Amino acid sequence: MDPITGLPSSRRSTISESEIHREGLTTETHDWTLIKVIDLVGDQNVIVIDGDTPIEEACDILIKNNISSAPVYDPTAKSYIGMFDWSDVMSYLLIVLKKKNVMEQQQKSDEELTSEFKDLLKLAMQCQPVPVKLASDLSHKNPFYSVIPETSLLHVVKLFGSGVHRVVIVGADGVLKGILTQSRVVTYFYENVIRFPPIEQLFPKTIHDLEIGKNHVISAQAESFVLDALTMMNKNGLSSIAIVDIDGTLIGNLSMTDVKYILRNYSHSLMWKTCHQFIGHVRSRQGLEEGQDRYPVFDVRPTSTIGYTIAKLTATRAHRVWVVNERMHSTGVVSLTDILSVFARSAGEISNPKKPSWDT
Repeated sequence: MDPITGLPSSRRSTISESEIHREGLTTETHDWTLIKVIDLVGDQNVIVIDGDTPIEEACDILIKNNISSAPVYDPTAKSYIGMFDWSDVMSYLLIVLKKKNVMEQQQKSDEELTSEFKDLLKLAMQCQPVPVKLASDLSHKNPFYSVIPETSLLHVVKLFGSGVHRVVIVGADGVLKGILTQSRVVTYFYENVIRFPPIEQLFPKTIHDLEIGKNHVISAQAESFVLDALTMMNKNGLSSIAIVDIDGTLIGNLSMTDVKYILRNYSHSLMWKTCHQFIGHVRSRQGLEEGQDRYPVFDVRPTSTIGYTIAKLTATRAHRVWVVNERMHSTGVVSLTDILSVFARSAGEISNPKKPSWDT
């Protein structure tokens, strides 16, 4: 890999611009906008959660299958009613652990609360099992988006560039064919970059030149409690937050998927650890489970190329990297949403972000 551009050093595209759209002359497509989404999922085994499953068991399903989200099927309605992910888990945890918030929610008018949410609050207050269908998209971050297998990759990239995290591919027979995620699409582009000259030409450009990674950063102090950091994330509609020391130096990252370490073996006491302690715990678990080469590297500079940034995201399987200055102070963040928005713009499409860029 070229350390500057992120491009494979021994592989460079020799495809001319005029050949990109001349499909039919070869079996390989060089225009990524024509690719069908079904081609990116293969023979995927889609994990579906029954809507009557208690939230705790639904969390176990996510953990055991090493996935961050799954469709929820309501057997009564005989339809898919939404997605369940770690954002929903965090929202639920904060409701359970902060009874005061529950009381405040109960005082809202009927117009402000759905009947499902009122049922969830009631069960949470009574410490009763809560069916996952009541918590599906509780965070309002992960709605159920479905597309047909023939949908173009361009259409989905535009959708992902607006902040949607994943889409469910549903066949004409109503059967789920697969789930396509932001990370899968970015990895696909990285692994096949020489096939797509317009994408390859973007790789040497810096994130500064592409005008991404300039967002206002919300951070939590390393010595603050995990519960407080999660509350801050929930309040500001974020799925990740920078963890900084007393001097403002970036030392780590707390993301929504880290909630699984709290749910695993019901380690709720981790909520009252400091962020610094929790980051150490997460890194220790990642080292044991996935090897020390999984140790996260989570920062880039404004002068880093988008290719280098994508390479780092792909290598660490992260959803975002923080942009830092010479003092290691976080000045912004580049997310998968930002990357895919750039790709959409390169194809002449405009993605209108519905959420902050770091909310990925």
